[in-house]
Amino acid sequence: MAKEEKKEVAKVKRPTALKRDLQNSKRRLANKEYKSQVRTAIRSFLDNVEKKDTTSTQKSLNEVYSLLDKCAKKGVFKLNKVSRTKSRLAAKAVVA
Repeated sequence: MAKEEKKEVAKVKRPTALKRDLQNSKRRLANKEYKSQVRTAIRSFLDNVEKKDTTSTQKSLNEVYSLLDKCAKKGVFKLNKVSRTKSRLAAKAVVA
């Protein structure tokens, strides 16, 4: 999974199919990066919640919110998933 995927370019009848394949692979890599950033930010937020450090918790929550909003804007995550995740994280921040 950590290795780069190396696909051979298949011979296609249409150049549009080749272009589409290239676009999809670029988008897949970009989406993978965004998802990784979100997971890392959420992990750091949860660590701050466990430490009960309110200032760093709020700061990391804002960072997670920002990343999730960017992902929703770019279409990496659906809006409902972003809203649900933000709501659950906010509830964890209040409890701590």
